[in-house]
Amino acid sequence: MAPKPPVRRFHQARWDEPIIFELSQPGRRGVAVPEPGAPAVELPESVRRERAPKLPEMSQPHVLRHYLRLSQENLGFDLNIDVGQGTCTMKYSPKVNDGFAKAIADLHPRQPEDSVQGVLEIYARMESMLAEISGMSRVSLQPGSGSAAIYANIAMIRAYHAANGEGHRDQVITTIFSHPSNAACAKTAGYEVITLMPNADGQPDIEALRAAVGPRTAALMITNPEDTGIFNPRIKEFVDLVHSVGGLACYDQANANGILGITRARDAGFDLCHFNLHKTFSTPHMCGGPAAGASGVSEALAPFLPGPVVEAHDGRFILKYPEKSVGKIRPFLGVTQNIVRAYAWIMALGGDGLRTVAETAALNNNYLMHKILQIPGASAPWGRRRIEQARYSWQQLSEETGVHSEEIGVRAADFGVHYWTSHHPYLVPEPFTLEPTESYSKEDLDEYAAILAHVAEEARRDPEFVKGAPYNQTVHKIDMTSLDDPDQWAPTWRAYVRKHLSGKG
Repeated sequence: MAPKPPVRRFHQARWDEPIIFELSQPGRRGVAVPEPGAPAVELPESVRRERAPKLPEMSQPHVLRHYLRLSQENLGFDLNIDVGQGTCTMKYSPKVNDGFAKAIADLHPRQPEDSVQGVLEIYARMESMLAEISGMSRVSLQPGSGSAAIYANIAMIRAYHAANGEGHRDQVITTIFSHPSNAACAKTAGYEVITLMPNADGQPDIEALRAAVGPRTAALMITNPEDTGIFNPRIKEFVDLVHSVGGLACYDQANANGILGITRARDAGFDLCHFNLHKTFSTPHMCGGPAAGASGVSEALAPFLPGPVVEAHDGRFILKYPEKSVGKIRPFLGVTQNIVRAYAWIMALGGDGLRTVAETAALNNNYLMHKILQIPGASAPWGRRRIEQARYSWQQLSEETGVHSEEIGVRAADFGVHYWTSHHPYLVPEPFTLEPTESYSKEDLDEYAAILAHVAEEARRDPEFVKGAPYNQTVHKIDMTSLDDPDQWAPTWRAYVRKHLSGKG
């Protein structure tokens, strides 16, 4: 038996796999076997296509090869220790919950309410549970993602002030370490954004907030704990200060994984909050979508919730728009399959289990932090214990070797793991952000830390070798030159053909 290597050997499969449309050959067909007992459906003339859709024409084995090859070029929870996507709360999504989601895959959003009473009851129960978890009075599951829920909140803030004759409030305050979606959604809605910087303790400066609030303040939109993992113990003072000038306080609870069952948005006086069900509540991120969001509000803001929401009426569940609803944030009701997954996850854990999730996530994070800080050249600015994640820095290692954080992350991919640096601007120099969640074992965390320690040692021994990575991955370094050039973007196959293949032999 060969000696055990210092870190696990890894080599990603690499296929020069074309886009599926490039594999299409006229006349090729695969066979789809219908479910036993599936009824034949005759579509009415009014909904039939005039022409067949321009789908790829492929045999079944070619379809299998294509998607299996692509799957071999991926990383994810089922393959690697996925603690490196800090702020995203990458956790295990139980496979049994996938079965529940599959069971409702055939539902159609335009079905009559009487035919979907079971799903509507799940929505009603889920809204109620999230209201209890946050302390809020009402919740809407209509937003399709965390960012959509943030936009729903800013839409309700605007509608609330307008209804009270205070449409002049045109400023939103946030912090540099809150999720950028808060500032982006406020700016998209037409607000001037004021960003608070951290004080010497790494926390938002309350004196800066005191100087910023006034008659133009519409809201404070803040993440706590922030993306550094630092919890602001003076959060209620922030909320009270905003309330004192007539503004609203909105809690970004995407980073809720370390505070479930311990503290709630409403307990600190917040008027609105949102959750990412694809983070805290264990539904898959699904490569960026479809995710699922939830907006929660106090009693005063309940009439403005995006709709429809689910209500019990005469022994059945109905869809209803609140009295002054800001309307829909996305088509139809929400991401039903992921809401079912989140509902099943909460029901399996119960209240005590949710608190255990938070306690375990915080324990895992601080254990990993202890391991990371033993690596020469790694540091955690503001040096305090964190909640569910931490933003670290390779500044010392970079100054000594010339190797940057992004390059260390690329080299780590050669061992089957990755990490994320941070949001821009890089207020923490040479950053990397880790969030282990409750899903990982001590052995997983030890292995992840050992990989980073190995790469850091390589950087000291042979910086150019680390800079030349990846060596065992599917692709080499990404050419970034086209990312800021809209003329190069091709979000669809037709756009790709038009922009990049037209005129070529």
